[in-house]
Amino acid sequence: MDVEQAGSLAEDVVDEVADAVVADREFFESVMTAVVAGGHVLIEDVPGTGKTLTARCFADALGLSFSRVQFTPDLLPNEVVGSYVYDEDEGEFEFREGPVFANVVLADEINRAPPKTQAALLETMEEKQVTVDGVTHALPEPFYVLATQNPVEQEGTFPLPEAQKDRFWLKEAIGYPDDGEDEYGILRRRGERRSTAPSVEAVVDDGDVDELMDAAESVEVERDVGVYMTEVTRRTREHPDVELGCSPRASQRLYEVSRAYAVVQGRSYVVPQDVKDVAEPALAHRLILTSDARLQDVAPEDVVDDVLEEVPVPTV
Repeated sequence: MDVEQAGSLAEDVVDEVADAVVADREFFESVMTAVVAGGHVLIEDVPGTGKTLTARCFADALGLSFSRVQFTPDLLPNEVVGSYVYDEDEGEFEFREGPVFANVVLADEINRAPPKTQAALLETMEEKQVTVDGVTHALPEPFYVLATQNPVEQEGTFPLPEAQKDRFWLKEAIGYPDDGEDEYGILRRRGERRSTAPSVEAVVDDGDVDELMDAAESVEVERDVGVYMTEVTRRTREHPDVELGCSPRASQRLYEVSRAYAVVQGRSYVVPQDVKDVAEPALAHRLILTSDARLQDVAPEDVVDDVLEEVPVPTV
């Protein structure tokens, strides 16, 4: 599959999901970018905006298996990854897979689980495997984690550790519908179907998701654009409002996400505007601000915007 075909297929997936969920198209393109890049997405927004529905619809449109884990304060790690259970008939222990053994795993309200349970996802997200009692089990390919968290309800929640946030390639928000007409569209669509939740048809055949990811590997990144990416991440470490800036891993993620975004746009090369478009969702959640900046209500997104304003844009 060449880049043009991959871009057309990505557009079909976005169109199918957009028919079921009311949100900005840029949001769907961002999630699709993570799919093409092979990365995970953290969706932070208020309840009722369609976070869970979005995850399920993308899994259906991509023809992938789907699993949902409701994170709660009493959720145990083995309830996520699986555990060994004694089989009386066989007289031996057998491994029973947890809900992470699916192509698309929705970690719903991930910040409601304690740090030990959150940490159970670290190996799955980085290595795409789980290790239980010293035995490693491979997860299905492809493997994506779409996690949600509620920014306004803090009681009974546990902040995500920095190592956990760093595993998410992108952090996005859906937001409310732009206007009353868009919100009425939700009601209209509900009136046109018999079921409570909308459904989508599979757009992608078996193996096509792997080909989508392969297409991103052929996208060209000129040296000047690559240097521009590294300069953006480096400047975050020097910003006066930042205590800990983006790491070299963030530079690599920005590189990979920029290539995937070019595929979604139907291009076989990355332009500086691609980097600008994905920089905020790819980098902002990785920043740790100083205490003074937090007191002054400085947001990580503001820092990324400042950096993008400062760094000269290369001519391609």
